[in-house]
Amino acid sequence: MNVIETDLPEVLVLEPTVHGDDRGFFFEAWNQREFDRAVGDSVTFVQDNHSRSQAGVLRGLHYQIRHAQGKLIRVSAGTVYDVAVDLRRGSPRFGEWVGVELSSENQRQLWIPAGFAHGFYVVSEIGEVLYKATDYYTSEWDRAIRWDDPELGIDWPLRGNKPILSAKDGAAPFLQQADLYE
Repeated sequence: MNVIETDLPEVLVLEPTVHGDDRGFFFEAWNQREFDRAVGDSVTFVQDNHSRSQAGVLRGLHYQIRHAQGKLIRVSAGTVYDVAVDLRRGSPRFGEWVGVELSSENQRQLWIPAGFAHGFYVVSEIGEVLYKATDYYTSEWDRAIRWDDPELGIDWPLRGNKPILSAKDGAAPFLQQADLYE
């Protein structure tokens, strides 16, 4: 596995070794020992999630204020632009973001530790996103931040299109009004 650092040192791009030939391909999508070595910590995942979205859907920016979730994200079909935002008030990178293209073609995975918001925009006709989470979903602590907050300045690849949002995401507060990590 190849580990690629991002501008947010805790957020990592993981590239598995893909073995392919004229029959197709094989790669190891998950290996506890290799993952722990890559992120420098022992991480336990408790939940797997799978979403399917059409072109132009933007999901996020989501996080849980308590029971914070670290997430390992990969795309099994299509292409998404995946974003992580540092929401830890005490972090020197508070409010900074990183965006990475994840696709079924590049097989990359993105590790986003607890303390970060997560969102993605579907660039292709459809996008199927699989992610492992380090804590259980708890609706009581579920939060979101506006995807278009000018303070964050995320450069989503919208190409002039208006994203398709859920009612929750469309009504999310801006960073300055949001519940955040200490």
